[in-house]
Amino acid sequence: MASVTTPLTYCSNIHPGESWADVMHNLNSHALDVKKRRGDERPLALGLRIAGQAAGEIDATAIADFRAWCKKHNAYLLTINGFPFGAFHDQRVKENVYLPDWREQQRVDYTQVLADIATHLQPDADAISISTVPIAFKQGFNDEDWPRVFDNLRQVLTHLVNLYDSTGIKITLAIEPEPGCVLETTDEVIDFFTRLRAQLTDDQNAHVGLCFDCCHQAVEFEQPAECLARLAEANIPIAKVQVSSALRATTPEEIEHLLDFDEPVYLHQAVARTDTSTPLARFDDLPDFAEYLRTGHAVSECRVHFHVPIFIEHLGPCGTTQDFLRDFLPRLDPDIPLEVETYSFGVLPAELRTDSVGASIARELEWVENLLESR
Repeated sequence: MASVTTPLTYCSNIHPGESWADVMHNLNSHALDVKKRRGDERPLALGLRIAGQAAGEIDATAIADFRAWCKKHNAYLLTINGFPFGAFHDQRVKENVYLPDWREQQRVDYTQVLADIATHLQPDADAISISTVPIAFKQGFNDEDWPRVFDNLRQVLTHLVNLYDSTGIKITLAIEPEPGCVLETTDEVIDFFTRLRAQLTDDQNAHVGLCFDCCHQAVEFEQPAECLARLAEANIPIAKVQVSSALRATTPEEIEHLLDFDEPVYLHQAVARTDTSTPLARFDDLPDFAEYLRTGHAVSECRVHFHVPIFIEHLGPCGTTQDFLRDFLPRLDPDIPLEVETYSFGVLPAELRTDSVGASIARELEWVENLLESR
């Protein structure tokens, strides 16, 4: 069955914690709970978020302990989330989630350390992906920043080539487009890869691809078949897919209810379909969209970057972009790793958190498998 052959995991960024001790605690407390709930004897694929703090704490003892844990529980490292460097829960994150961005040496150093760590945590791997920020938050980014960005990316890709030569493990840097960032639309992705590839060797090109987040591209009103066709035509590989769902509202009442999801931790970028000459209006956060509505602008549909459990088709007050997943996932090459990513579980309205975290994750993974089995 497709669900057996398609690598499938969930991203541990749903669990709070910045230290390596937190990572191991979450594996023992949550990952094993998910495995137990699923009654799954297959190897447990891991999608680890390793923050900057945790990356600096991993030593030979931590590596040995992780390998022993994986052997005991029949688990392996599939992918690393190297997007958020700093704190990601229980405090204001917002636009700071992109820092350091690809203009900064700290992003280079962090990503190279993650690649080194990956080869030690899973020394028998064939391939591991590391997802990363979409260059930078768009606000404040200038054309003059591109030379530094390209220089920094070349540093990392050279490092990945050298790691492959010495270990045989192919580490792929998976760049993740997101609304409100330098890379958000498929047009911007294709233009970026065209410019980047012109500055890389063939070996370097082999270590960079895309982390395709379904929530993000659904928010952009993009179409699954068209996205995949254009990426394939441009020869841009998808290193992994983050399986996620966004908020969607299509009536005045639903659109008003979107504002109930405003909360102080994460950015919730909104894209609205309007009747103006510019059919899509973009907003960096829900308060900006609220002001747009207050000034009398007409909106026929709006989608919001708020990761909601993927098994939910309609929330009650508004809908979701689950249909994007239903269309997109069956079209994928079954070898592309899938990573369910509903990191905002902790800030969902209370009435949507009726399940425990473990139960919700298990339901999401089951939903994906059922969808893939039907293709």
